[in-house]
Order: sequence, then structure tokens, then C-alpha cells
Amino acid sequence: MNPPGGSFPPLQNGVAQVGVVVPDIDRAVEQYWGAFGIGPWHIYTYGRPLLRWMTYHGQPAEYRMRVALSYFGPMRIELIEPLEGPTVYADFVREHGYGIHHLGLLVEDMPRALAEAEAAGLAVIQAGGGHGLDGDGAFAYLDSEPRYGITFELIERPRRRAAPEKIYPPGRPDEPQPAP
Repeated sequence: MNPPGGSFPPLQNGVAQVGVVVPDIDRAVEQYWGAFGIGPWHIYTYGRPLLRWMTYHGQPAEYRMRVALSYFGPMRIELIEPLEGPTVYADFVREHGYGIHHLGLLVEDMPRALAEAEAAGLAVIQAGGGHGLDGDGAFAYLDSEPRYGITFELIERPRRRAAPEKIYPPGRPDEPQPAP
């Protein structure tokens, strides 16, 4: 039996990621490593050429951000430093300051997940993709904060990810990560 008002299937598998907007990725990964032992951190710059397509409020967009990815148990943590262009992260900082920005939901079929979001009344406010080595991988942020107090991100992980620009801490062998 569906809950009252229906369901949103991407939520059925639970939250796979917590996204936090930070002012400085390098400082943040040092703090998370030093205080909590969270790492290693894989650091990327998302924007062109890594992202092959980007939108903001339904229009083609150009933006850049640095992201650092790690795990805390089975939960992926994504730290995000906005760099340039209009983004949901810059909007968030203007409205709330730095802090927890989104909950990430893994999906296997982004077009289907987007149709389910639309059916649930959740519009896409920012999206991008093509960051996998095979041109796959996508993300889409939904306009869920006004209703639910948090932004949901739909994440279709690429089959093969590009090598990170940097791993922190330096010189530390990369640990096996939970399956995507």
C-alpha cells in the first residue's frame, strides 16, 4: 500500500549521500580528516571539460565547483566549494550560509527518476552530467527545500569515474570504497 499522497520511488532506497557546501575544500578535507578520520578524499573540479552538459533552472548554464568525495561508513559525504556561475550552492550560501545542502538519492535510470520527480511535483533546479569516462553519469537537484526543508539530489553514478585531481591525505594509499 502506498503512503497517503503516493510515493517518490527514489526515496525507497534511502539516502546515499549528504552534501555540505563549504567555503574552502582544502581546509574542509583537512578538518574532516583531522577531527574525524574521514578520508581519503577524492577531489574533482566539476565544470567543463569534466561535465559535458549543465543546466540551471531549465536553461543551459556554465558553472564550476570543486567537490571532495569520501565515505563515513556506507554513507558518502560530498563537500562542495562553489567557484563560479549560477548554482544552487551559491543560492544556498546567500540564503543560509554554509552547511548541509542536500541528501543524495541513487538512481539507475535518470530519465525515469526525473519523470517520477515531476509526477511528485518536484522540478529540477540544477543538473549536469557526462562526467564518467564513457560520457555517462548525471545529477539533478530538485526544488524540494520549500516543501521539505532539504534539497534532494538524484544521482546516476557513472560506470567508470575519471581519476581525481587530488587525493587527501597525500601519500595515503587509496582504500577500497563501498560499491557505488
